[in-house]
Amino acid sequence: MMAKTSIEWATDSWNPTTGCTKVSQGCKHCYAETIANRFWAKQYPPNEDGSPRKFTDVRVHPERLEDPLKWRKPRRVFVNSMSDLFHEDMPLEFILRVWITMAEASRHTFLILTKRPDRMNRFVNEWLPGAFGLATMSLKLLDKPLPNVWLGVSVEDQKTADERIPILLQTPAAVRFVSYEPALGPVDFKLGPYPPCKHVGCYHHISHPCEGCGRKLGRLPLDWIIMGGESGPDARPMHPDWARSVRDQCQAAGVPYFFKQWGEWIEIPNRSVYTTPQKGMTGPWGSSRSKWTYLIGDGVSTKHRELARVGKKAAGRMLDGQEWNEFPEVTP
Repeated sequence: MMAKTSIEWATDSWNPTTGCTKVSQGCKHCYAETIANRFWAKQYPPNEDGSPRKFTDVRVHPERLEDPLKWRKPRRVFVNSMSDLFHEDMPLEFILRVWITMAEASRHTFLILTKRPDRMNRFVNEWLPGAFGLATMSLKLLDKPLPNVWLGVSVEDQKTADERIPILLQTPAAVRFVSYEPALGPVDFKLGPYPPCKHVGCYHHISHPCEGCGRKLGRLPLDWIIMGGESGPDARPMHPDWARSVRDQCQAAGVPYFFKQWGEWIEIPNRSVYTTPQKGMTGPWGSSRSKWTYLIGDGVSTKHRELARVGKKAAGRMLDGQEWNEFPEVTP
């Protein structure tokens, strides 16, 4: 199924697979699960045992594989808005068929996000090269990485960023990006800036030193960062300084920054307070002061901000009076 999407950084979504399971706190209030539980029981036939379809039922949909080939005008397509292509229950052979479709639909740009970078890395680096012996393989797959396929990971805090981003960086891709959403804690992306190197392909990354100069300056060679707060009935608020910090990191390093949304909560101007951790606080979260306001810490200091719940639409996506809609520039 291919359809227009309300996601700000894509024009369309394509779901050749559906269903997923939770792996971290970023999955707690999964919007895709909410949609699935609301509509799938009516839209899809029950399982073989008669039980209704659930979001945790991971399925492949061969009938949707050729949908992108029917679109004539170029699109920016979010692949699997209702699933994770690299879920452990997705057959590698089907992921390969998705790859072939993306290669053949070269006029479109496909964006893939995963919380399972290990399997993505193994697919691209190990399984995909070995698949060329199959008679049905498309020669276009030899253009590795596919120039119209962008690979990314979803992170929500420093822990998940430190776990997933290094694996993404070991995975060949035309564009490597991070979706920092929902933002549940501050993240230092270690973007630099650092002085340029004359050696081709020098990342200056601590786990990927330049073969020419050997420098390990800790820079992460990311091409794009998307950021946003959580939305939905039980949305957790985002400290406004997290958004400013990542914006400043990106500007200093020349990395495109896309601020997607504040979520349900927005900062109350001139209501910054200093406090000590209260009983029941976990991580950066403060205590709920009322149904419509929230006291949140930045996770670094004792500085807290008071936020008001105004809803996603009213909160908007303006950061310090500006919309941030930057995209990576890709040379064909």
